[in-house]
Amino acid sequence: MFPYKSLILTAVVAMAALASAQQPPVKVNVLNVCAPSADEQKELSSALAKVPGKPAFSKDFEVARGHSTLDPTTPIPGMQPLPPGAVSAADWVRVRREFPDATLFSNVQYSFSVDAQNMVETLVLRVRDPKDMMQVSIEDSASAVASAAAMLSSTTPVSRVKLERFGKASVVLARCTGVEGNPATDQTAYEPIFHAASSIMERYRDALGARKTVPQELEHLGVKTSSGATTKAGAGSKKNR
Repeated sequence: MFPYKSLILTAVVAMAALASAQQPPVKVNVLNVCAPSADEQKELSSALAKVPGKPAFSKDFEVARGHSTLDPTTPIPGMQPLPPGAVSAADWVRVRREFPDATLFSNVQYSFSVDAQNMVETLVLRVRDPKDMMQVSIEDSASAVASAAAMLSSTTPVSRVKLERFGKASVVLARCTGVEGNPATDQTAYEPIFHAASSIMERYRDALGARKTVPQELEHLGVKTSSGATTKAGAGSKKNR
């Protein structure tokens, strides 16, 4: 009896080893968003330089607005879990425009969201034929104490630039502040990248008509967009023009 038990045990161990060997390796990419390497800085600068300075759009476009509630049970990378019973929600406006067929980028999408604490602008430009580069995204934010109209009428410094690459890890540069016990990272060397990204955000605000469209659409959601009163309207509507 014992030889048979030994054979069975050997077979089980062999099958477990085979199953373990067939498991795909797990690769973890750690992004240094505060201090990207010299090569990564060049990639970010090169990607930003390819963004059209004076964009020409086709006739197709979309303007949408809505109200979204965050599911507290869904984990979001980089975000702390919500306390039990807490609810997080945001009102948002999105504008999308298409580029002509001959251009590197296929479309650009601008979004503006406002919640109880922050207002966030995000500009995403998607590449038509992804090879090395897939898309470039630029983000800035401000305290929700200010109004949407006030934020849109000023030059808000960009806080995050992200380059998504085909088959490679993304390259990210973000403004990093110090925390207790750790001094802030010296990011003087990255100011040219932040400046270029801020200029792009400013140009596309104008090109997409965000300064006028965003306050108008937020008012339909009942969001205070200036020092004046809030307008009542239904949330969650969407328009395609």
